Amino acid sequence: MKKNMGKVDRTVRLVVAAILLILYATGVVSGVVGTILAVLAVVFVLTSLIGFCPLYVPIKLSTKKGD
Repeated sequence: MKKNMGKVDRTVRLVVAAILLILYATGVVSGVVGTILAVLAVVFVLTSLIGFCPLYVPIKLSTKKGD
């Protein structure tokens, strides 16, 4: 699994994930929408940590410099 995410992409995902988790934890978003956003936040964190986004593969996208 070759990394396909650059530093900016990873940072933006982590910031968005933090915001989504804060909104969920404080009850600003709840119910089904809150659960979906919380799951999306977890996915953003995981993809940021490993530096690989499987959705980029089919469209041959890479935000990593040098690729």
